[in-house]
Amino acid sequence: MEKSLEQIQYQALEELEKASDVESIRALTTRYLGRKGELTKLLREISGLLPDERASFGKKANAAKRILDHAVNEALTRVQSAAAPTGEWIDVSLPGRHSGVGVLHPITQITQQICDIFQKMGFDIAEGPEVESDYYNFEALNIPKNHPARDMQDTFYVSENVVLRTHTSPVQIRTMERQSPPVRIIAPGKVFRCDSDLTHTPMFHQVEGLLVDENISFGDLKGMLTAFVHQMFDEGTSLRFRPSFFPFTEPSAEVDILCVICRGKGCRVCSQTGWLEVLGSGMVHPALFEKVGYDSERYTGFAFGMGVERIAMLKYGIDDIRKFFENDARFLMRF
Repeated sequence: MEKSLEQIQYQALEELEKASDVESIRALTTRYLGRKGELTKLLREISGLLPDERASFGKKANAAKRILDHAVNEALTRVQSAAAPTGEWIDVSLPGRHSGVGVLHPITQITQQICDIFQKMGFDIAEGPEVESDYYNFEALNIPKNHPARDMQDTFYVSENVVLRTHTSPVQIRTMERQSPPVRIIAPGKVFRCDSDLTHTPMFHQVEGLLVDENISFGDLKGMLTAFVHQMFDEGTSLRFRPSFFPFTEPSAEVDILCVICRGKGCRVCSQTGWLEVLGSGMVHPALFEKVGYDSERYTGFAFGMGVERIAMLKYGIDDIRKFFENDARFLMRF
């Protein structure tokens, strides 16, 4: 039996040394050390030996088992080290890393809020091209060539008669050309002007609105914009209308709200006036109706426009518009 024991040990060690993968080593472990393995069968025959022989053979068999157990562990370590990438170690017990969840950009959030408010009032959303003709961007809006009002908008010219739109007002003209009154739309989108400082960027976002129907008055405009301001900010926010000038509306008015920072007491943000400008508005100029074929004796309407970044700065208390476009995740994740 001792000769069989030596033969089993020798053969097992030789085969473990040649094993090249984990599966082979596990198969050899089962073959020699398993419940029905060769070494296990030999140990079960100890009971047939004489008492003196039994003790001696038992010690040798246990020693052989320890040697094979150690050889199995060494073989496993060898093949696993060979399989691991050079210079890389992975702790599979560590918990997985979770990727961060993105959020909507604050400008997108404010645009959606504005659109939601006006959609609840019955307005539809209309869109138009960002590269626009001079006709739709200026002439159809009562701003003929060489008119001083063009100086109010620092324009990017693609060619003599093609521009990057300076406002979303061309969408109003395009909509009226396609649709007879009543018209009730808002036009959100990107616009472009040659301007860059703390409160201006070459590209920014606007939402403009248009309502045309019979018997529309300036009182309708004031009531609707008052409802909008109270929903966008809060019902305690006062607003006022100041006379102004826009070529495409008559009469025209700027809309101011009570300063959201100092609540009218006067501060640096509102230049000590207690008021902040939020949008422009007015009754649609009859000249626009003539361009699109509307009867200006029968129909009236109002229009308004606001900068989304301006609304976001007031709502969130941000003093530099450029922060919206610097792609600083720490800033964007605050919203």
